[in-house]
Amino acid sequence: MCLLLQGCSLVPWKRDKPADDAPSAVQGGSGSSDSADERHGFSVEVRGPDEARELLDKHLEIQRYRQLDDLGVAEISRLMVAAEANARELLGTLGYFTPHLTLELVDTPEAKAPHAVRITVEPGPRTTVRDVDIDFAGAIAEPGADAAVQQQREAIRSGWTLGPGKPFGQQVWDGAKTQGLRALTAQRFPTGSVQTSRADIDADAATARLAVTYQSGPAYRFGPLQVRGAERYDVDAARRIARVPIGEDYDQQKLLDAQQRLAGSGYYDSVFLTLDTEQPPPFAPVVAQVREAPLQKVVLGVGFTTDSGPRLSVDHVHNRMPLLGWRAVSKLSVDRDTRVLNTEWTSVPGDNGWRWGTLGELKQEKAGTYDVNSGRLRYGLSKDDGHIARAWFLQYDYAEYVGSEAPYPSASALSANWTWTARYFDDAANPRRGWGLALELGAGYTLTGERLPFTRAYGRWLGIVPLGREQPGDEPANARRSRLALRAELGAITAREKALIPATLRFLTGGDTTVRGYAYREIGTLDANGATVAGRFMGVASVEWQKPIVRDGKLTDWESTVFIDAGTVADKASELNKWKVGVGAGVRWRSPVGPVQADLAYGVDVRKFRLHLRLGYNF
Repeated sequence: MCLLLQGCSLVPWKRDKPADDAPSAVQGGSGSSDSADERHGFSVEVRGPDEARELLDKHLEIQRYRQLDDLGVAEISRLMVAAEANARELLGTLGYFTPHLTLELVDTPEAKAPHAVRITVEPGPRTTVRDVDIDFAGAIAEPGADAAVQQQREAIRSGWTLGPGKPFGQQVWDGAKTQGLRALTAQRFPTGSVQTSRADIDADAATARLAVTYQSGPAYRFGPLQVRGAERYDVDAARRIARVPIGEDYDQQKLLDAQQRLAGSGYYDSVFLTLDTEQPPPFAPVVAQVREAPLQKVVLGVGFTTDSGPRLSVDHVHNRMPLLGWRAVSKLSVDRDTRVLNTEWTSVPGDNGWRWGTLGELKQEKAGTYDVNSGRLRYGLSKDDGHIARAWFLQYDYAEYVGSEAPYPSASALSANWTWTARYFDDAANPRRGWGLALELGAGYTLTGERLPFTRAYGRWLGIVPLGREQPGDEPANARRSRLALRAELGAITAREKALIPATLRFLTGGDTTVRGYAYREIGTLDANGATVAGRFMGVASVEWQKPIVRDGKLTDWESTVFIDAGTVADKASELNKWKVGVGAGVRWRSPVGPVQADLAYGVDVRKFRLHLRLGYNF
């Protein structure tokens, strides 16, 4: 037989009074939670397994009538008849179709209600899925469909979450249908729908036979971009920034990627992309509804890190510079150890996604023991495809140590550089699995003292590996799993020993994001005075165990961590054997503004504890 699972009420609500809060547990069951000086017509106590009790506490219609203090026993009895049918329907949504229910009306003259309706629940066997039939209609089911469409059909079937042997319930049944529909509409068929669905329940055998038919509708391809709401910024520039793959099969992720590129460009305060399926297939225009950002704006910022203490910053943005038409972002930032003034200008990308850019920067910072004044100029090309970002540029660097006991004279260099960064995480803001890799290669000549060639290479890698088996639940399948976060960094400069390499190109490590237990950029090599300075070679390694915190069976926004970090810096590769080790533990909180991490680390070499605080995640 086929059952419709929904709640009902057979008795009209006599008075328009607010319902009470959910009842609280009483003697293994539950009861009403009202103020001590308020007297009601009756109370409701539900006894049984937690899952069934919590459902009935929250959704039983009889709960709505407790405040009516003029109800007699006869009226309450009629309400109890309706409550039994209502309870059976509610328990059916959990997959319990043959429950045993006992309803009692008990006099409670000493309590704040003169009567108590006690409902004892024995759910009985839970219904499990016997078999599932997933069918298709529309373009996706046409004979002779290409391999990609056939693969999409099989992916929907193989990804079905409510398979044979699994417990049946209305929520998981609806969730399985919705997930299948999402897989259908995510590619090629944005107008797909559930054409028919049926759950045949054999209550005696406690089994369910499921059937669903998905109607795909027509297949669509990306058409041209149409921008609505544009006034001050060029529509063709929006097209080049979004890079909608015109002519390709519709793909929801590609549409979201295009939307993200527009939203992250800085030209718009809000962006929303949709496919105009009102147009006849196969080509549908992509409509971008935008709200443009001001031509210029000033942003004041305040921050704090345990690396550099409190920070103040002022940013100025000009989205269309005179003559050039480029976007300029200028920034002044001051914290305990660093003062930076820089400006970065970038053009609108071309049709191939590459954009020109230039950077100018002046900086005063603490690098090891000494303060360093530096300057940098850069000009080149860059491209960001979402997962992959790359750049080619020429760069001039100048740096000098401050003080009469400076270990090296001022130095400058000119170099040609290439950078490449890949990010493949499941969540860019709070990853639970995936990996990232960043590479930098440069070659150039020193310009101070004897002009000598040099090369510089740097790489960093982060891999997040889930441990254990996936756990079922409403949250992502791997959300409850503990993880290992493995991190490594390597840096090397090759040049003759007498080559004067600017300090800003050499390496230091230590701090919140590198080797915890040590101050920011505290780990370096030693000069003739025993002071810490930047070196030509660097190595960093870290292993961190991350465990989500579950309370009362529910996943919280907190995680605990245990970690070991190690780092070393030297002027010769053969001397990269003096590792500085930090060990510790910490917590993570997924706050509304981004992940917050707090770590207490012990620096083995310095024999000190250090607290590390950080807001946000970035690779």
